[in-house]
Amino acid sequence: MKKQKQSNEKLKHQMEIQSMVLPGVIFLIIFAYLPMIGVVTAFIDYDPVKGYLGSEFVGLKYFEELFSDWAFPMILKNTLGINLIGLAISFPTTIMFALMLNEIRSPLFKKTVQTVSYLPHFVSWVIFGGIIIQLLSPGTDGVINNFLMKIGLIDQPINFLGEEKLFWPILICASLIKGLGWSAIVYIAAIAGINPEHYEAATIDGAGRLQRMWYITLPGIAGTIIIMLIFEISGILNSGMDALLVLQNDLNYYASETIDFYVYHVGIGNFRYSYATAIGLLKSIVGLILLLTANFASKKLTDRGLF
Repeated sequence: MKKQKQSNEKLKHQMEIQSMVLPGVIFLIIFAYLPMIGVVTAFIDYDPVKGYLGSEFVGLKYFEELFSDWAFPMILKNTLGINLIGLAISFPTTIMFALMLNEIRSPLFKKTVQTVSYLPHFVSWVIFGGIIIQLLSPGTDGVINNFLMKIGLIDQPINFLGEEKLFWPILICASLIKGLGWSAIVYIAAIAGINPEHYEAATIDGAGRLQRMWYITLPGIAGTIIIMLIFEISGILNSGMDALLVLQNDLNYYASETIDFYVYHVGIGNFRYSYATAIGLLKSIVGLILLLTANFASKKLTDRGLF
């Protein structure tokens, strides 16, 4: 009872500070929790005219339909392939870029590199994707095709975005270029929090740049790396809708159709709201399982995790 009383008194004294949390809580309730009521759409044959109460309950019908859908293996392969390969390439590249950027000693050059690397993030995918399409164009204005033909690597222009086998590399590289600088900000901030005395002591002991990077910088940001990796693993089924909307076409459809894009096509294009909701719900459940599994593995292996 005494502890409870002390806790209540402490809460009273901190009421002004505690009240600052309320807007965030209200925002989450309105935009994150209340929309969860719509999850029931996955278990009914939703009719917009009749509403939720007037629609027929069908149980797991749409989940069964998903696993028997001819497109399911394709969209699962594309989603996992693009995200796993993208993660394997972009995650270490982003860390290496942050480490290299931290080693630049010229303030002017460092700011220039940061600005150039951040800039693509602030350009919409409509513009950035348009630049990619223009560069890869098989026409006379396609810079890459013209360059490859001039140096003799190809005889005829290649329709890069029309080749299914080339779509994954193009999307992964384009996404990496667009997000590299922005993604590195977290690691740069973590590096800035490392005590400079550690570097000074290592320098006195004769450690070179690479040794300081390996033995001080990387261990110093290990916690941040683990947390970001857990987030990346939990979002492995997410795909960039903006990029796909710009770069997808009929020729690369079988290599570019992912779960998110399939939900968009089925739910909005074909008005199959219940089926699209079932896919989205299943994806969210798998994402939660991946998050918990990655966090559990991290706690076991490194004794660090989100919670």
